[in-house]
Amino acid sequence: MKPIQVLVCDDSALMRRIISDILKSDPEIIVVGTAKNGQEALDLIPKLKPDVLTLDIEMPVLNGLEALPMIWRKYKIPTIMLSSLTQEGADATIKALELGAFDFVGKPSGSISLDLAKISEDLLHKIKAAAKKEQVVQSTKYFKPYPKPIPAPPKPMRTAKRVEEILAIGTSTGGPRALQVVLSHLPGELPAAVVVVQHMPAGFTKSLAQRLDQICTVRVHEAHDGQVLEEGHVYIAPGDYHMRIVEQTSGTYVIRLNQEPPLGGHRPAVDIMYDSVAELRGVRVRAAILTGMGGDGANGMVKIKAQGGRTIAESQESCVVFGMPRTAIAKGCVDIVAPLNRIADELTKPWKR
Repeated sequence: MKPIQVLVCDDSALMRRIISDILKSDPEIIVVGTAKNGQEALDLIPKLKPDVLTLDIEMPVLNGLEALPMIWRKYKIPTIMLSSLTQEGADATIKALELGAFDFVGKPSGSISLDLAKISEDLLHKIKAAAKKEQVVQSTKYFKPYPKPIPAPPKPMRTAKRVEEILAIGTSTGGPRALQVVLSHLPGELPAAVVVVQHMPAGFTKSLAQRLDQICTVRVHEAHDGQVLEEGHVYIAPGDYHMRIVEQTSGTYVIRLNQEPPLGGHRPAVDIMYDSVAELRGVRVRAAILTGMGGDGANGMVKIKAQGGRTIAESQESCVVFGMPRTAIAKGCVDIVAPLNRIADELTKPWKR
């Protein structure tokens, strides 16, 4: 099997060396070159022909956000962003994912992270997933360009009432762009509350929720403990917290967050959120599992199906990574398999008995 060829782009010579050493530790990966800014990466790509690019965000001459759309448009190379764990870094990372980045890894200690080994396993997994270029390129046809944000009138306040339906969505790699497609097609007067688990570190889910709230007619929040679910609102589990939904009174459902141990390496975990909604009575539940590595969510979806809920999986043709939907489908618990551009319709179809 041909090794995965990676080009490393970072303005710090030290970080280029650390990243390269991590990648070289895996026999399936070789580093074909390094670049100190986006322009140098653009110049090297046609010569080195890498399979995957790692790209820093903050660089001189041409930074990551400037270089990314040029690289993707010209060469269609899957790109892993390396981002600092700051609010500015989180905002830039969400923008990079919008512009076509495959995924990201957070630098544990800022721009110069001598402890990058902490995220080495995560980086290696994402490099290997990104190397499946044909699937990554194919999936992009389901992502429509998003208009530039324009000042929007305040979203109307709604009178809280009994929630009769909950839509539960789980996703991982490729999820931020997939969520944009799905949530932006939900009507503002959605007669359901939406709960979402997106695998992301702490700090990034706030930026994701803020961006989605700008482009969607439904209201989108980073969830907080004790928040009461309302129709027409979307609640995204914060990074590093599991999210459960519990019934407070008849028709009233509340978010509970905790930092219990990761499940399958994930916190938040889709399975924990799915398990909680499967236990609810007196409310209809629909669950959708979108693009992502691994199998998180499949066991919880089995429970939702067993309790009479409706289940949907994103089809392989539109997934950036088909792992999570594939695992759920293999368990025989999925009612509908549909491409990304049909997921919102499947979530909002009239409920048939």
